[in-house]
Amino acid sequence: MAGHIASNNTDVGHVLVKVQEDLQELKEKISHITIHGEAATVSIQTLETAIHRTEMGIKSHAAEYLNVINRQVLTLPAVEYRNMPADHTSAAPVPMAFNKLIKRPEVYPSLSKKHHGIQLWNAPQHISPGTQHKHAMDMKVLHDPTNPKNRLFLHENYGIQLPVIKNDMPEAPLQKLIKGTTVGTLAVLPASHRENPALLPPFVSEKDARKGILSLIERGLIPPASDLTVDPPFVQHRAAKIHDIQEKYKKPAPEIFGTYPKNAYCIIVSESYTDEPKHLDKKLSSRQPFKMGTVTPAPSFMSSAKDIRAVQHLLGKEIVPFEFHQPQYFQVLPIQRHQEYSQAYYVTIFNGKIDYMAPDLLAFKQHYQLYWGHILSFLEYLEKKLREYDVPVAIIQGQKLAEFSVVFELNSRPKWEDLLPVLKNKEFVEEFVKRPGQQYKGPDGIEIAATKIQAIWRQYQSRTAYLIVCRQKWAAGVISISWLMRAQRVRVKKTLKQSRRRHLENFRSRAKHLAANWNRIKASRRTIIHIPSLGHAESLRASMPDIDTQQNLQMGRLCDIRDDNIDVIYICPLWISEDVIQYYMKLLGLQEAVKTGIPEKVADIEDRLKVITPETVKQFPNHHLCLATHLKYSPKTIKRIKNLIEGKAAYIVGGLLHQDDLAVADMLNVPILGPEPKVAHLYSTKSGGKRIFASACVPMPPGEYDIYNLQQMHEVLVQLILENVEIKRWLFKVDAEFGGRGTAYFDVSHLKCYKQILKECREVGPAEWLMKKWIREPAELKLSRELPGILAEHAQPANKKIFPTWEKFLQMFLCQADVYQLLEYGPRGVKWLTAPNQVCSEGGVMEAYPPSDSVTNLTIDMLIEPTGEVSMVSCGDQIHSKSPLECWGSTVPQCSIDPGNLHSVCVKIAEACKSRGVIGFFSIDLVTFIHPHTMEQQVWATDLDLAYSDQLAMTQLMLFISNGKLTCKTNTFKVPPKPLEKKRNPRSKESAMKEEAQIQLPFMKRYGVLSTQLKHTNLSMVQYSVLFKIFKAHGIGFDIKERQGTVFMLHEDSKKDRLGMITIGEDLQGALLTFARNLSVIHQEISAPNVQLENNFQAAIKDIEVILGVTIVNKSKTKEDYAITALEALT
Repeated sequence: MAGHIASNNTDVGHVLVKVQEDLQELKEKISHITIHGEAATVSIQTLETAIHRTEMGIKSHAAEYLNVINRQVLTLPAVEYRNMPADHTSAAPVPMAFNKLIKRPEVYPSLSKKHHGIQLWNAPQHISPGTQHKHAMDMKVLHDPTNPKNRLFLHENYGIQLPVIKNDMPEAPLQKLIKGTTVGTLAVLPASHRENPALLPPFVSEKDARKGILSLIERGLIPPASDLTVDPPFVQHRAAKIHDIQEKYKKPAPEIFGTYPKNAYCIIVSESYTDEPKHLDKKLSSRQPFKMGTVTPAPSFMSSAKDIRAVQHLLGKEIVPFEFHQPQYFQVLPIQRHQEYSQAYYVTIFNGKIDYMAPDLLAFKQHYQLYWGHILSFLEYLEKKLREYDVPVAIIQGQKLAEFSVVFELNSRPKWEDLLPVLKNKEFVEEFVKRPGQQYKGPDGIEIAATKIQAIWRQYQSRTAYLIVCRQKWAAGVISISWLMRAQRVRVKKTLKQSRRRHLENFRSRAKHLAANWNRIKASRRTIIHIPSLGHAESLRASMPDIDTQQNLQMGRLCDIRDDNIDVIYICPLWISEDVIQYYMKLLGLQEAVKTGIPEKVADIEDRLKVITPETVKQFPNHHLCLATHLKYSPKTIKRIKNLIEGKAAYIVGGLLHQDDLAVADMLNVPILGPEPKVAHLYSTKSGGKRIFASACVPMPPGEYDIYNLQQMHEVLVQLILENVEIKRWLFKVDAEFGGRGTAYFDVSHLKCYKQILKECREVGPAEWLMKKWIREPAELKLSRELPGILAEHAQPANKKIFPTWEKFLQMFLCQADVYQLLEYGPRGVKWLTAPNQVCSEGGVMEAYPPSDSVTNLTIDMLIEPTGEVSMVSCGDQIHSKSPLECWGSTVPQCSIDPGNLHSVCVKIAEACKSRGVIGFFSIDLVTFIHPHTMEQQVWATDLDLAYSDQLAMTQLMLFISNGKLTCKTNTFKVPPKPLEKKRNPRSKESAMKEEAQIQLPFMKRYGVLSTQLKHTNLSMVQYSVLFKIFKAHGIGFDIKERQGTVFMLHEDSKKDRLGMITIGEDLQGALLTFARNLSVIHQEISAPNVQLENNFQAAIKDIEVILGVTIVNKSKTKEDYAITALEALT
């Protein structure tokens, strides 16, 4: 019967229901039947029994019918849910036939059960594990349409005859195995192209191009540095989608959480439903009313109203509770979801607990059963962490959970930063986790907190003990290292002291030997090793701009080869090019031409002249080492010099001697023509020079030396001003500085009380003013109160680059602290750098500036030979440009002081130096002026420098190029006369010699202007060859026959911003005019219009103009004096 009903296409269910209703109606009518009359007796009991039996039979047939219906695969049309998201909406509307309500849903007993997954409906509730495995395999077959048993299984269990699915994939034909290489030979870059990169790249065939760009680069067909452009490019640009701003504020539709099987059912509340649930929480019913057409979540997701509120708070979306009690009208429909959503799984953890029997977790477990071991371990760990932090709700994304579970096996203790990406509500969980103390609010929070406190306390104790041990260990290491370093330093100091003592003893013994054999050495062939080293203190060398160039300003020392018995080895402090060396070789090769007056006679002097540069100059470019130190640590240069002087008499002529000069002399085993380094440094200071001048009893400017503190400076200056009221300017000089660098000045005219003091001095008289101190006491008190403030306000340094302010100068001058600031010259000027642990002991001097408007400075170069003989080798008047305290050149010979007076002063100073062990070359600075009161010429000794000077080097070049002789005792510079031209008529040699002997032409006087400090930044933009062509075009050069003209000195060829120049003329006025014209021509040729560059050419020209005016006046006065003297002689 069941088969018949199943095969019938009519609505059998309606027929059975109709039959049941008719039988019930018949039963009620029979019970109300009344028999009238004498009729036959009717057995009512028998009739009711028959009806009951018929009813039971119909019920049994209905049950069989429903059983058959449940075993078939129901294909219902899609159901359209109201207010559902797009991922869960059906594609087709619900037909009208399903809108009819079924009044008695209890007739379907199988639908009243909650089905959480796909299962066989005829399977018993309790089955064995083997049967469960069999059912699971049947489900796999049922889900896989490509399985060969799928079609048979559906036909046997559900009566569905599916069509035969043919596999369109053709079977791969059997291929024969071929042995051998499968890759052909590829072209590579030829060897010629690898050896010569300048060749053009080879042709790339289409076959090679198909291998790809990387293959072409690896084989060398494309150079690695090529700029490749791919057409079309790998990255395609596309316009970005701009979303409407209103989409941001749209309220999202409710979602269904959890995983549902394909045949799961949900309840759709109909529009005709009006009754509200009776057993819901009142707060929940008031806050969250039911909405018609809203999808209810799975029952396993929410267990109480508290959970519902938590999820609503997390997601901010409307969710309808599942708890319906006695609904009047509803229908049960299967869910039809989107294909993508069927793969999304969510696992929910409430209050740190997981419901492992929840349908969504079971579905997730069935889908990832192969990885369930890893996933379960991670879930248990995450459950523990959430329970510790008392997180109410956490929703885990199944796909990310499966991906992270594999990593979890590698990292068994992941951090929250690793766990949060797995959660869907990670913002909410992260907020909970980051709350202070949240990890102690869980069930075991008290124990965890106690454990944490104990651990921190033990950690603190261990850490404290560990730090104490580490500090003790560090202190022990520091002490031991310090002790070792101190012991090593003591040993090094002891060794260094012994070596320096040995060097000094050897220096003294060789100096004695040099003094004993000086006359013989001076008359025989010898070699002079010139080392133009500036052995100043390290702090002073650091403040010198371009110290290597400063040391190389004395290239004129090469001219010592004008003596045929002298060979020169010049140690150059920097690397110079071959062009510069060839220039000096050609210049010095004119020695025979200068002597004979014939320019064609040029000699080769390479055997007598060697220019050597130490190899460490490039290795220590920024260490500000002096030349002697560079030479000391240059073993190759030392070895070369030894080979050059082997078997010859030689001695060293240095600059300002340093301790390393003694070491170099000891290595070469040659004497030094100079004093001991300590003596040279002691008396080269401003205070040391004052001591020499005082012992020599030569006139000095009023002043005081050895000043080391501010109070002493103020007291001494007050006394000097009161004792020398006529002095209007006072100078402050730092002991260790040179060349006018460390000089400042102060004008007493800024003092308010100065006029009153001057008036009182004139009223009393100069003699009584000096003899009676009580007269000066009121003025002394006024001056003492006023001087410090005025001095700080109006005192000015002479060199603003070195000392920008008076305060900076005062720090160096007084050395008030043990730590003072050093100077460093950089590309942007001078910088002040703090140099610790350097104690200043220089101090300084104060002296008066000459009280005259016309002041002339002189530089006298002296030589004390080892035998004690004193001689003047050069004398010249200084030329100043920017400041009267800085010299940039000189005129030779000097014309400012009477030669006899000058010679006596210089000899006295030389004798005082000789008594203190000074030998060799040194220079004396003098100043002369006309006293305003006595109108007599005054000469003051101002400075002493125990070193070879730049003026002396330039004087050597001047004497060499002119073949002249400088006599300092008479202040004359004479050159041989112009050679006579030979007549063509032949004569006998004897008659020619007699005529030459009879004709003795007098020597000609010459004057020279010398400078090594010419600086112009645009000189670096012009090559030396171009510069000499400019000189030739303007007629700038030297006339060998006339012994006058211009000679240039090249200092270096890297920056090329400095130049040396000598002009020689018949008179001083002509030499100055030539010098000024040369400067003007050079400035005009190398300067661009409207460009301000650093140079001293213009200032030098202005100073020369002033000197020319003075020389013209002096010349006219000299003529008048000569005429008066002649007239007096005649009368």
